[in-house]
Amino acid sequence: MEGVGGEGALAASPAAQWGHDAWRMYQYYLDKTTPHTIYRWIGSLVVAAIYCLRVYYVQGFYIVSYGLGIYLLNLLIGFLSPLVDPELEPSDGPLLPTKGSDEFKPFIRRLPEFKFWYSFTKAFCIAFFMTFFSMFDVPVFWPILLCYWIALFVLTMRRQIAHMIKYKYIPVNIGKQKYGGKKSYAGSSGSRGD
Repeated sequence: MEGVGGEGALAASPAAQWGHDAWRMYQYYLDKTTPHTIYRWIGSLVVAAIYCLRVYYVQGFYIVSYGLGIYLLNLLIGFLSPLVDPELEPSDGPLLPTKGSDEFKPFIRRLPEFKFWYSFTKAFCIAFFMTFFSMFDVPVFWPILLCYWIALFVLTMRRQIAHMIKYKYIPVNIGKQKYGGKKSYAGSSGSRGD
């Protein structure tokens, strides 16, 4: 008798090692996709289109689609929101500039783009997997769910846009910021003519 974890630990070790190796390989390839934003989103849109085609051809699983839509709306709100909400909690860390004289502070998202993409793709994969089980095909009148989701989207986005206007931030990067200071160099006579 070797004690606790003797032979049982050795028998479980190859399976645990295989699972750990598979997870490391998955994480390695996931990390390699980080700089390829456009290709990641194209792949995710292909996954979303496959899910939509599956729901269309099966003519069901509308409640799964509704839950997916609510989850994606929640992800979008996290993606568009600042890390520190000036309305809720005053912080000693970086805040959004509120005046033109404030120094530039970059917009830090509550949900970074990579995590947004990963959760988006994972949600579509899980929803696609759920369409193969009839217990998730709850009979509902889908136009009501669609109207309710559109109303929820409009109200939520209106609130989010009002928050963005109130605290003067734009959650998208539109190229490199350029300084628009004095342009006296163009109007001055800087020619060294004779």
